Amino acid sequence: MSQLVLGLDVGGTSSRAVTTTLDGTVVGRGDAGAGNPLAVPPDHAAAEVARALAAALAGTDPGRIAAAVLGLAGVSGFDRPDVSAAFQRVWDAAGLQCPVHTVGDAQVAFASGTDEPLGTVLIAGTGAAAARIEGDRITRVGDGLGWLLGDKGSGFWIGRKAAADTAARLQAGSPQTLLTELVVRAVLCTDGTATAGTSPDRGHGGAGAAGGRDVSPARAGAAAARHAPAADGPRSSGNDHATASDAFVIAVHQRPPRSLDRLAPLVTEAALAGDEHAVAILHEAAAHLASAVANVRDPGEATPIVLSGSVLRSCTPVRDGVKARLAAAWPDAAVTEAGPAELGAAKLAAQRVQRSSTMPFS
Repeated sequence: MSQLVLGLDVGGTSSRAVTTTLDGTVVGRGDAGAGNPLAVPPDHAAAEVARALAAALAGTDPGRIAAAVLGLAGVSGFDRPDVSAAFQRVWDAAGLQCPVHTVGDAQVAFASGTDEPLGTVLIAGTGAAAARIEGDRITRVGDGLGWLLGDKGSGFWIGRKAAADTAARLQAGSPQTLLTELVVRAVLCTDGTATAGTSPDRGHGGAGAAGGRDVSPARAGAAAARHAPAADGPRSSGNDHATASDAFVIAVHQRPPRSLDRLAPLVTEAALAGDEHAVAILHEAAAHLASAVANVRDPGEATPIVLSGSVLRSCTPVRDGVKARLAAAWPDAAVTEAGPAELGAAKLAAQRVQRSSTMPFS
C-alpha cells in the first residue's frame, strides 16, 4: 500500500485535518471545533482534534500514515506536559505509528502558498507578523509582538485606530463621517443598550474617562444616541460633546480589548465608500505590514512572498496597498496567497517523507 501523510491546522475557533498522498491528492478530510490548547483547555482541544482526525482517517489504515504535521499559533504551548499528554492519547487512540511534528502557523501558511523552500510569509489577521522561512525553519521575524506591543496593520490594530478616531471626533464635536457612524452603531446599540457584555474594567480608566461618573451600558447607549452629532444637523453644546464621547469611551472599555478587531470590516466598508479617515487608516496599515516584510527580507531578493490572514484576504485596500509596496521593493519576487493551512501542513509532512527516503543509511 502506498504511503500517506496527515496535515492538521489547529486554531482557536476551528480545527481541520486532511489525509493526502505524497503528491498532494486528498484522501480524507475532517473538521471540528477549537483545538488550540492556548485558547481552550487541553482536554477540550485534544477532543476536538480527535474528531477532525477521525473523519480524516475514516476508511484509511492509520499504519499507512508515514508522517504527520500539525500547525498552530503558539507552538511552544505543546511543550507543556498536560498538553503533550492529552494529544499523545489522541495519536495513540487513532493508531498513528509516526510522530506528529508541530510547527508554527507561519511555516504552514508559507508551504500552502508556494513550492519554494525559501522566502517570506506575511500574516495579517487578528495579529500581524512577517517571517523569513528557510526550509521548515523560521530564521527571522518582523513584528508579531502581540496587540499590546505591536501587530501593526492587524485586524485589532485597524479596529483600535477606528475606535480612537471615533472617540476623538465625538470629543471634539466634529461632524460624523461614515466611519464614525458605523463604529458608534457597532459599539452602542441603537435601542440604547451597549453591545458589550462584560462588566466595566476600572483598571482601563472607563469611569475616569467620564469624569468619575458611573454610566451604565444602557445610559451610555442612550447618551450616544441623543448626543452624537449628526452629519448635516447643528452642532450640539460642548457638554453634549463630552456626554457622547464619555458614553462611547465607557462602552469601548467595557469590552475585552481584543474585541476591537471586529471593527476592522467597518473600516473597509467606509474606505470603499470614500471615507477619508478610513482610507487613511488602511493606508497606514498597509505601510506597517510592508515594513514588517522589509525587516525580514534583503534588498533585491527574488524569493517568493506568501500573503495569509483574514485582513489580507478580505480587505481589498490593505491587500492592494501591500502588494503595490512589495512590488516596488522586490519587483522580481512572486507574491502569492496562502491556500488552506491543513494542505500546507500535509505538504510539509510529505517533504519529511521525501527527505527521509533520500537520506543515506549509516
